[in-house]
Amino acid sequence: MNKLKDLIHELCPNGVEYKKLADCCVLEKGNTPIQKAIPGEFPLVVTTDERKSCNTYQFDKPTVCIPLVSSRGHGVASLNSLYYQEGKFALGNILCGVTPVNSDELSAKFLFYYLNHKKDTLIVPLMRGGANVSLTVDSLKRVKVPVPPISVQREIVRIFDKFESLGNNLGLELIARKKQYEHYADYLFVSDIPPNEWMAVGEIIISLKTGLNPRQNFKLNVGGDKPYITGKDIYNNSINVSDKTDLITDDVVLLINRRACLATNDVLFASTGTGTVGRMAVVDNYDNTWAVSETMFCLKPKVDVINPYYLMYALYTQSAKRQFEPKISKGSVPHLKVKDLLDVKIPVPNLTEQERVVDLVRKFDALCNNVSTGLPAEIEMRQKQYAYYRDKLLTFKQIP
Repeated sequence: MNKLKDLIHELCPNGVEYKKLADCCVLEKGNTPIQKAIPGEFPLVVTTDERKSCNTYQFDKPTVCIPLVSSRGHGVASLNSLYYQEGKFALGNILCGVTPVNSDELSAKFLFYYLNHKKDTLIVPLMRGGANVSLTVDSLKRVKVPVPPISVQREIVRIFDKFESLGNNLGLELIARKKQYEHYADYLFVSDIPPNEWMAVGEIIISLKTGLNPRQNFKLNVGGDKPYITGKDIYNNSINVSDKTDLITDDVVLLINRRACLATNDVLFASTGTGTVGRMAVVDNYDNTWAVSETMFCLKPKVDVINPYYLMYALYTQSAKRQFEPKISKGSVPHLKVKDLLDVKIPVPNLTEQERVVDLVRKFDALCNNVSTGLPAEIEMRQKQYAYYRDKLLTFKQIP
């Protein structure tokens, strides 16, 4: 940090110049239809961290890739992330590539860090539309960004790259631990369980219900303050309400629960969405202050037969996943049908044995997912530290 302070004091003590993107970058909309792209040797940047591939390329310089459509839909302006790509690559036709004209004046990586940090104040407010909220390339051209001396930019990039590397290493260690956990959990669930103790999910639940989607029923984020839970709100085996969670009114909660009949001990299973199908959580102490979308399966277990947590953990095993994952539709929005989940067979020993297994798996689960202990806690601490320095280092006084 001292080196950066010295550079700023020496090169730009009175502030930095701000420029419109149109004056320092080339802005070009992607030309590859994502669903029709022919796989090939070049990365294809889409609206997720994962890269697809393409047989042609459009860009060959370091570029910031900005989605032109809302990440949330339903009439809500939102961007989860911007993306950075180097080398030759293709760009999906719902993104815009922003490439600095002169890399000795403006670093694409610095521009990425700055715009990704400031997206909610600089870019999201530019989004327009009703049901389909989107951006135009022309509106992005008017966005102003700081252009400090290139040596200052490169030092900021070096600092942030170091933070990213540390976070990635911790993430890889957590992934390895999760694989170890999954292997041990699989062993606990299938070891020495006779065939007559395996039952289909449909046999061990009272019912499977769902919530409602907006459509003509209601609108999201209009005057309400009650969480509307979808697959993106379920991770680490729990329900997580954040500033990205959609909101509904009390009346809508009642409307949805006439169908979903949410109750304590229900097991929620995300049935739809890229990267979210199969996420689960058990409902603890339901108090009628939130509701779920139509994409959430609400399994009501027969508690005299199956422990709700045992059911959730059993459905996470490779044995269960091998039964339902091949049946997830491969369209633009992955989806699992009700019948394909009800047909999944899991081992169902007596309740005492179930509780023993749940207790053991929970201990492993905490090591991998509990944000107050172990690696998750360290990752969260690093993320907070990163956020602090990101705010500090990406705030520049503008030259009058």
